[in-house]
Amino acid sequence: MELTFLGTGAGMPSNQRNVTSIVLRLLGDRGAIWMFDCGEGTQHQYMRASLKLSKLERIFITHLHGDHLFGLPGLLTSRAHQGVLTPLTIFGPQGIKSYIDSALKASQSHLEYKLEVIEFDEASHTDKLSSIYEDDHYRIYAARLEHRIDSYGYRVEEKDKPGKLDYRKLTKLGIPSGPEFGLLKQGNDVTLSDGTVLIAADFIGDSIPGRVVTILGDTRTCLNISHLADKADVLVHEATFSKELQHLAYDYHHSTTEDAARAALQGGVGALIITHISPRYQEESTELLLREIQDIFDNSYIAADFWSFTIDKKKHLKSYSE
Repeated sequence: MELTFLGTGAGMPSNQRNVTSIVLRLLGDRGAIWMFDCGEGTQHQYMRASLKLSKLERIFITHLHGDHLFGLPGLLTSRAHQGVLTPLTIFGPQGIKSYIDSALKASQSHLEYKLEVIEFDEASHTDKLSSIYEDDHYRIYAARLEHRIDSYGYRVEEKDKPGKLDYRKLTKLGIPSGPEFGLLKQGNDVTLSDGTVLIAADFIGDSIPGRVVTILGDTRTCLNISHLADKADVLVHEATFSKELQHLAYDYHHSTTEDAARAALQGGVGALIITHISPRYQEESTELLLREIQDIFDNSYIAADFWSFTIDKKKHLKSYSE
């Protein structure tokens, strides 16, 4: 799993930061890309990051402010122009389908691939997590946050993987490699020709815990952040303002560095990444923001455009810049 930040600014683009968009790359055989928000100019950022539109499977929109969705029409039509035929699913608040339909109709754009748009129903308006997607490997939950309009956070949970088969233990028992190994690995007990019963659980190691990534939309501090962030490996939290501007953050329904750091501390997360940075903070002044979050939660980072953060399978966290 790898997060890449395509846009990390708030409200409007600046020379240093484009508006919000994050991609989660599901590395390995699947190689899929899931996108969270799609601010204006995202398709340019996507190409500069050398990402393939054919790998883009799902887009999750946190809310309907322009700096989080104005890039959608261009991205969707570029995907069609490249001849991509694989389906794409977009999740988001009520109104997202109307926005997409209107933009495509007005521009007379035609998509050859299947586009499914799933809007959250009233169940997502409660103070709890709502399951919005599940497959063999992942579950995704959404919960409403506290912003000027309906805004959501997402919790991506990777399902636990089965433990490894202890081949050495089986070999010591004189059991040759064969179909029995495959059955045991699948969790099935095996009866040998001499009547010996092999209990699968005796030969399979502990399951490998799945990773959890939480990505929040714009928000004030609220209860649902704790539900979304609980024990997450990585929490991506907006921090539009420094702690000294708490009054502005509250008035505009946003968060400060201190709000984000306390959410990470209370949630017991592995790492905190702040994004959605106000244009007022340029170059050296971002160091102030970093100090403010690390004073409360040490394992914290400030995202920058094209910066990536990797969560490996053993839950050891590492980051790097491109």
